[in-house]
Amino acid sequence: MSGRIAAKIDWATDWDRDAALTTAKLLLEIKAVNFRPEEPYTLTSGWKSPVYIDCRKIIYFPRARAKICDLAVEKISRHVGYETIQAVAGGETAGIPFAAWIAERMSAPMAYVRKQPKGFGRNALIEGDVPEGLNTLLVEDLTTDGGSKIQFAKALREAGAICNHTFVVFYYGVFPGSFETLKSMDISLHHLCTWWDVLEAAKSHAYFSDAALAGVRKFLENPMAWSAEHGGVATAEEALAHKLAKAKK
Repeated sequence: MSGRIAAKIDWATDWDRDAALTTAKLLLEIKAVNFRPEEPYTLTSGWKSPVYIDCRKIIYFPRARAKICDLAVEKISRHVGYETIQAVAGGETAGIPFAAWIAERMSAPMAYVRKQPKGFGRNALIEGDVPEGLNTLLVEDLTTDGGSKIQFAKALREAGAICNHTFVVFYYGVFPGSFETLKSMDISLHHLCTWWDVLEAAKSHAYFSDAALAGVRKFLENPMAWSAEHGGVATAEEALAHKLAKAKK
């Protein structure tokens, strides 16, 4: 697979474009966005990146989080259905508050999925109650390559839930494998915005220097090569191996 990613992810509708740019502007405003081309971040999957997003900051800003959660529910309703989702499950830990706010807006039961089991039985990973037989939306704050979504979705399915949709506020939109891996498990990934949206929104405001924006664009145009050049993993296979090695420690 080529390391080059399309210069822009197409928006399904004008509403999706507006929602993406609104979310990006909110993330910039609350300083959840970090550009650091000169000192790259190492993501949990082993990718090197000049950009980092801290979606946990959203929980501190009530107006920003309310708007983002409103957009999330509208996105889910438009792309999944108004009555399709019967329960919401958050992934430990960052997904829990977003799942709670989304579940409240959707008048749906809410549970959360642990990373490690507590107790015994088929519900050892599920807190709240098992949404057995219910169409369950898995919620997290963000995703790079979809790895944790697979773990959480498997736990939900093994406990008896139906999990074919996952939602995140932010999708990196640059590293390979996310949509393909989840699709192979019959899971659709839904998100509000990506790094391309943040870059677009940042151009309209003086949040970062021209040099920083240019460095980020270079990364976005060929993230796998950029990662390799800066000491990170270079392929989706290497990223998976990196995650598995960390999980064993």
